[in-house]
Amino acid sequence: MEALKARQSDEETPDCHTNEGTVRVFSKTITVKTHERTDLINLSDDIREFAASTGVKDGYVQVSSLHTTAGLIVNEWQDALLVDVKNLTESIVPRDTYYRHNDPEFSDCDRHNADSHLRIVVLGHNVSVPIEKGELVLGRWQSVILTEFDGPNHRKVFMQVFGI
Repeated sequence: MEALKARQSDEETPDCHTNEGTVRVFSKTITVKTHERTDLINLSDDIREFAASTGVKDGYVQVSSLHTTAGLIVNEWQDALLVDVKNLTESIVPRDTYYRHNDPEFSDCDRHNADSHLRIVVLGHNVSVPIEKGELVLGRWQSVILTEFDGPNHRKVFMQVFGI
């Protein structure tokens, strides 16, 4: 206990803050139009606007793709890197490989989109972003990006803010 008191007295400005109140939950589903089979869409402004509209000062926003061939990542929104992301997913899960999901002997799917499903297995469907003092906590270069691998399409993205 003495060590804690000594440490607290040495610190003039703590690097954390507290807040308390009634937890509130807000939900919204948006539809995002994609334009290519493999497409990346920056959702950061949509998420930021929704979070701000709730009035939540401290909490989280959970963002989920409601699809099995479109997911979410957090990364830099920069043209060259976006091309690299597309190329990386193609190299990890190539489109022109045999997949049972595409084979009529084993599957009733006629879209031949097994690669799209498998790419999302690698990348994921959900991201959580903290909210502090009413602002999304993202690094300077971070954006929330919808990853489309079976477009063009209309994709539903569910957002839920919870906090105080």
